Amino acid sequence: MATAKKPAAKPAAKKPVATKAAAKPAAKKAAAKPAAKPAAKKVAAKKPVAKKAAPAKKAAPAKKAAAKKPVAKKASAPRKPNAAFMKPMTPSATLAAVIGANPLPRTEVTKKIWEYIKKSKLQDDANKRMINADEKLKAVFGGKKQVSMFEMTKLVSDHLK
Repeated sequence: MATAKKPAAKPAAKKPVATKAAAKPAAKKAAAKPAAKPAAKKVAAKKPVAKKAAPAKKAAPAKKAAAKKPVAKKASAPRKPNAAFMKPMTPSATLAAVIGANPLPRTEVTKKIWEYIKKSKLQDDANKRMINADEKLKAVFGGKKQVSMFEMTKLVSDHLK
C-alpha cells in the first residue's frame, strides 16, 4: 500500500527588517518631547507591526471576444402599456377641480397633476421632490401642506374610482 506524499509547504516570504537607524530618529523625537505627556511617549514607543505582503495573484486568462456569439434582437412590436394603467378612471370632485372631470387613465392623471404643479410653481425650490400644496391640492392631499412626489401618487390614487 503506497501513500502519497504531501507537497512541502512553500517558505513564507521574509519580512523586511527595520534597520536600527530608522528606529533611532523616532526614539530621539520621543525623548525630545516634554515629560508632561506620558501618553504620547507610549504611542510613539509602540511601533505598528509590518504586515506581510500578499502573495502575487496569477493573471486571469484573457477572454476571447470572438468566442461569444452576437445576440440577434427580435423584431417585435413596440412595448404595450399595462392595461390596468390605461383603464379610464373617474376622478373625485376634489381631484376634478385640479385635472377636470373627464375619466382618464392613471398615467394621464399623473401628467395633468404635474402640469398643474409646474404651471402654479408648487415644487419646492430647495428640494424638487417635495410639492407645496395650494388650496386645491391641499384637499387632494388630505390637508397636508407639503408632500413628496412619491406620496403624492398614493394620495391621488385614493381619489380615483
